[in-house]
Formats: sequence, C-alpha cells, structure tokens
Amino acid sequence: MRVLAIETSCDETAAAVVSETGEPRRPWRIDSSVVASQIEIHREWGGVVPELASRQHIRDLCGVVERALGEAQIEWDDCDAVAVTQGPGLVGALLVGIQVAKSLAYAQGKPLIPAHHLAGHLHAVYLHRPGEDRPEGPGWPNIALAVSGG
Repeated sequence: MRVLAIETSCDETAAAVVSETGEPRRPWRIDSSVVASQIEIHREWGGVVPELASRQHIRDLCGVVERALGEAQIEWDDCDAVAVTQGPGLVGALLVGIQVAKSLAYAQGKPLIPAHHLAGHLHAVYLHRPGEDRPEGPGWPNIALAVSGG
C-alpha cells in the first residue's frame, strides 16, 4: 500500500508519500517528505497568526503535494489512499488540508484516512527512511510524552 499524507495542523504545509515495507518492526517507509515552512511569515508577529497560516497553506499545498509525488517518483494511480491530519491544530489551517485531501481522494476514487496529529508524532519513530542507518524503533510496550501548544 502507498499513501499520500497531508499535514496542515499549524504553520508548516507538508506532504509525504509512505509505502508499506512488509517488516513488522518498521511497517512503513518514507518515499518522500516535502515541507513548506512559514517561519519567516510569522516571525514578525512573535508567533503563529492562524489566519496568515491558513492563507499560506492555500498558496503552498498544491505545489507541496505535486513535489511529494514527484520525489517519490509516482503518479496518482500509484497511490492507494490519501491521509490527512484531522486535528488537533488550528481550525482554519486544518480545514485547508482536510478539504484538499477530501477533494483529491474523491476525484481519484481513493479512501481518505484521518490522522491524529499527536499520535503521528508518537508513531513517527517507527518510520524508515531509505538510506538511513539507525537502530530499530523501540519495542512494545513503551512510553512517550507529547507536549503540544503555545
């Protein structure tokens, strides 16, 4: 299975393509990961301005998705599903990503997979990046702490 994933929960617009590996300890491989940062936009305000973040996601998202597909060297037909962050996050920013993901999934006849932002952080340790030389992720059971918010 190959999934296009979209993330717009705050001030970075991101898209990635992940594929199943068949390995139980690292079931997913990152084929591409593209991030458009908004750091410079929000710097003058001393923090993220939700309305500015949402508007920038609108500007960046299509290009980020196209680049993620290109870097993974795949076409739309090669994707089996579209995943998108459903929350938690900034409401306007999330709406941009969700609407684009819903539209892409519908237009391509692919399933839409909602993703929890904080659970994604906790499970990211199990992803494999090709060419990466690091030990396996932690075994189960394990404990993690995610601290989020301003």
